[in-house]
Amino acid sequence: MTASLKHKIVDVCNQKITQKGNGVAVSFYAFFKNRNDTPELLMEAATWWIKTQQFDHFEKAVKIKKLVEHL
Repeated sequence: MTASLKHKIVDVCNQKITQKGNGVAVSFYAFFKNRNDTPELLMEAATWWIKTQQFDHFEKAVKIKKLVEHL
């Protein structure tokens, strides 16, 4: 996983946790705008989320943040 994707995931998870609490769930789409201006980064996130981790559509933000911080 690239450093830019790791940074983006941690930042978004921190924002969501701050806004909605530790129980908030996210999907990999949460890390991108509605208009995808970085398709390579989106595919990297999707591959990691779906193929590598085999996550459900939504996972707890605290879980994702912890996992990414330890990569």
